[in-house]
Amino acid sequence: MKTRIESYDVQHLDAVVQLSLRAWAPVFVSMKATMDIEVYDAFYPDGWHVSQEQAVTGVLADNDIKVWVALEAMEAVGFVAVKLDPEGVLGQIYMVAVDPDSQGKGVGSDLTAFAVDAMRDAGMSIAMVETGGDPGHAPARQTYEKAGFGLFPAAQYFKKL
Repeated sequence: MKTRIESYDVQHLDAVVQLSLRAWAPVFVSMKATMDIEVYDAFYPDGWHVSQEQAVTGVLADNDIKVWVALEAMEAVGFVAVKLDPEGVLGQIYMVAVDPDSQGKGVGSDLTAFAVDAMRDAGMSIAMVETGGDPGHAPARQTYEKAGFGLFPAAQYFKKL
């Protein structure tokens, strides 16, 4: 299925925030099970919902980040946010989410391809996306690998102070 993708408008705010929270619920369950619980609780002292809602609304309000929304039957079913390097080298898929009811239907792939095309059109020579290595992020990793992104192994270590 080819998803209709259009520029984000403030009318999409509530739908994008809510679909993001639904989409990331299993990711945060996985992260909580995978991370040291004290570190997890320090990252999300008010709960992951509060933190993620703030992160999404911050991205949507940032004029330096380009955001597009995937629509089906005029309803927002996903979104992608892209940061462009002012030097014209690196474009980054900064945030992406697909509503669970629309997952597995190609929406994530469509958003990823759209973001890559937007980066190319903006003159970027490299596209990047980051995601977690935990089981909850496995669908995201699959989408990015299917889109031709190559993995660069990295390790992040955390310790509660």
